[in-house]
Amino acid sequence: MMSSDTKPNLFGYGLTTKAIAKSLGGGCIFYDDNCKDSYIDDQDNTINPSSLFDPATSLLEVTTPSLKPQNLLIQRAQNLMSEYDYILSRIEGERPLNIWISGTNGKTTTTQMLTHLLKSRGALSGGNIGTPLSELDTKAPIWVLETSSFTLHHTHIASPDIYLLLPITPDHLDWHGGEAEYERDKLRPLESMREGELALVPKGLNLPKSDAWIVEYDGDEFLEEFFKLDSSKLRYRAAFLQDALLSLAITRVLFDEADYELLNSFEMDHHRQEELHDYRGILWVNDSKATNIDASLQAIEAYREQKIHLILGGDDKGVDLTALMDKIASLDIELYCIGSNSDRLSIMSTDRDIPHHNCKVLSKALTEIDRSISKNEVALLSPAASSLDQFSSYAKRGEEFIKFVKNLSSNQG
Repeated sequence: MMSSDTKPNLFGYGLTTKAIAKSLGGGCIFYDDNCKDSYIDDQDNTINPSSLFDPATSLLEVTTPSLKPQNLLIQRAQNLMSEYDYILSRIEGERPLNIWISGTNGKTTTTQMLTHLLKSRGALSGGNIGTPLSELDTKAPIWVLETSSFTLHHTHIASPDIYLLLPITPDHLDWHGGEAEYERDKLRPLESMREGELALVPKGLNLPKSDAWIVEYDGDEFLEEFFKLDSSKLRYRAAFLQDALLSLAITRVLFDEADYELLNSFEMDHHRQEELHDYRGILWVNDSKATNIDASLQAIEAYREQKIHLILGGDDKGVDLTALMDKIASLDIELYCIGSNSDRLSIMSTDRDIPHHNCKVLSKALTEIDRSISKNEVALLSPAASSLDQFSSYAKRGEEFIKFVKNLSSNQG
């Protein structure tokens, strides 16, 4: 895939940099903050403590995306590239059509949806979705790349042919340094895009100067009208409906097509608004992957026409919950507080007259809901917080939820 030029020094011993080293045949040099003493791995790579990096002897550095701008390795590097810069600049011949997808929530789902729509045309997905660029086939006609704000911050050379930015809300502010910096990194691809290349971005952002064809969208109705789409032909709702419309917008631009039937056959990931019915026909929704406020707001919006028994809580990392709690107070929602912030949620609920139960743990919340829920109501696990205070992952949290619902039905049978 790549020529055998001087191998870069690799910052961070992670998935991205390991894949780059493997594509180069091993024998690379890593610098890693977690390394205390130098050692050699099974690919003949040397892993050194970060303190041993000498910028005076380094011709090229490639970083794992997650290293903060303030990291000493990043600060000392003289010839730094991101994974995108390095891989895309070294492809020989015509590179795949690059579609980059970013945003605060929904990146993975939209990347999967669009890849599903373009699979028959040879599209591959990669990037933040789990497959490093160095493992993708450079002969594939299309790459659909889920792209994090971390990657975008470190990328200065590479550029997409199409850039799809989903709605953004403040996130990773400690990493980026503030809301303005986060937004600037999300919009960075526009600066290097060329005339005729499409950037589809939310309306109202501080756009940089760009030669790209920029389309600003402000909702589903705009997307339907501008790209000649019909949302009534889709089975999705709320945020997932917009993800679907944005995916169809890209296929409309590329091939003047909108295959609703194909998109409706797409299967969502587990733990994202995953619907289950118990023996009574009552709807239970596993949205354990909703680990931030915006994701939970989207889930609440999807079921707002019904009374919601909402399980909320976990490690919220001290974020401002005001907007979420105000939204809950405006709807027919009964709250079941769990996790390390359950007392905080309980106090905020009391202040807003939200009916609530300070359950502390998920098992108690589920039992409480089972006792009180009625037909045509919905039980929703959408925690707006990390699971790591009580679970090893959001998946484990979701699995406990699913197991409880399945046991309801089996015990009845």
